[in-house]
Amino acid sequence: MARIAVIGAGMGAMAAAARLAVAGHRVTVYERTDTYGGGVRRFTREGFSFDTGPGLLPLPAVWRDLFVKTGKEPLEECVELTQVDPAARHVFADGTRVSLPNASRAGVVAALDAALGGGAGTRWGDFLVRAREAWDRTRRPLLEEPLWADWRVLAEREPYPAVPRRRRLRTRTASTLAEVGALELADPRLAALLESHALAWGLDPRTTPASAAVLPYMEHAFGLWYVRGGLRELARAVYERCLARRVEFVFGAEVTAVVEKDGRAAGVETADGTVAEAEHVVAGVDPVRLAGLAGRPPWAEGEVGADVAAAGAAGAGRFTVLLALRGAREADAAHRTVVHSPDRPAELDLLAGRTPSAAVRPTVTVLRPDDAALRPDGGHESVVVSAAVPVGDGHGWASEEGRERLADRVLAAAEAAVPGLRERVLWREVRTSADTAAETGVGSGAVPWPALAAGDGRFLRPGNTTGRPGLFAVGGWAQPGGGLPHAGMSGALVAGLIVEGPHFRGSQ
Repeated sequence: MARIAVIGAGMGAMAAAARLAVAGHRVTVYERTDTYGGGVRRFTREGFSFDTGPGLLPLPAVWRDLFVKTGKEPLEECVELTQVDPAARHVFADGTRVSLPNASRAGVVAALDAALGGGAGTRWGDFLVRAREAWDRTRRPLLEEPLWADWRVLAEREPYPAVPRRRRLRTRTASTLAEVGALELADPRLAALLESHALAWGLDPRTTPASAAVLPYMEHAFGLWYVRGGLRELARAVYERCLARRVEFVFGAEVTAVVEKDGRAAGVETADGTVAEAEHVVAGVDPVRLAGLAGRPPWAEGEVGADVAAAGAAGAGRFTVLLALRGAREADAAHRTVVHSPDRPAELDLLAGRTPSAAVRPTVTVLRPDDAALRPDGGHESVVVSAAVPVGDGHGWASEEGRERLADRVLAAAEAAVPGLRERVLWREVRTSADTAAETGVGSGAVPWPALAAGDGRFLRPGNTTGRPGLFAVGGWAQPGGGLPHAGMSGALVAGLIVEGPHFRGSQ
């Protein structure tokens, strides 16, 4: 039985802790804040509750596996899962609306044909077939296995297939997600539907590799699920599973250094000077912070982790407005509505840092869960409106006045999803990347995206093992990247590497 110190109580870190404890190890989690869950938090006020992180769960099989492997009670005995149907309602820039059924390719094709016409559904269905090929090629190396030592193979090879061009009797391979839309979908609304899956992570489709086609494929193939009471309930269930497996949690304990002995990680030191010895250290923090804790970048020069640590915890953050509304939710309301930006070039330039934020209304996601646990009574509703925006102080929302202006623009877009929104607002709470930074410890407040192939490796995440023996990386900033399914798999990978050793190659 080894002593294992886990830095942070995020979802990936807790997934690793539970699995390691079941394997017989003595696991202690050190969390700098006063609670668990990382970015999976809850905001409550005056009888209203809101998820402040992710609001929907893709690929629940990842978490089902965790509960099967760590105890007798399956996931569904610990939380209530419901499928979201429709998976999303999209409101395009020209006012066209379409509701897409959950986990039904035929249903999605029919809905798109009916709403957009001109064979739009057929073209989208053909795209999903190619997206599945990209998924089949990358699922194991990018989701279920530790990062390959020869990771440049993943960085250089585009897994999204070439498309035959009938008129010219040749094929052409799209290198970016934007090129997939332009070459294959032949409708700006379909292209917007495709690109929204990248925009949700703050990725510019013009530079995001075509392999990002796996993002809409995952949603359409495996569906979207909601956890009754909010996604915070999933974090609670994982935390309680850890406690049941005798994982110890120390809250309010900020780790300031990874202790090294004889060239390997040998424990952690906390802000009060306490040193806790351990045979292994599992760090659920971003690469910049991990480099600081370790005293130097723990990845060798030329490895993915070294590049990410040098660049910083880059990416976009989430700008979120929590709305307490008077009046009941209408019967035909969609759980999720995506309201697309009316100015695609300006939105993409904003993500690239080239457009003043005051001129842009980004693509907005509106979540309206029909959940009595989130509202004081049936005459009220809790709604979460969010958009991905660049992080940093060089944008208009760094000031309180700027935040309120952007919130006004975001809510103007949300009116397309919530009838009579302005008249229904009791109060609103605005959250920015600064709130994310405070909760997760990521200095920039950025939210990590899922690892993607191609793109010269810029969209990969550092491996779970490091150049420091005994030191492992877990969570959204490590393989296989951001998102709840990926966090769960990250915990499984780290546990496998510790229990079975460096030759562990993931689930079979």
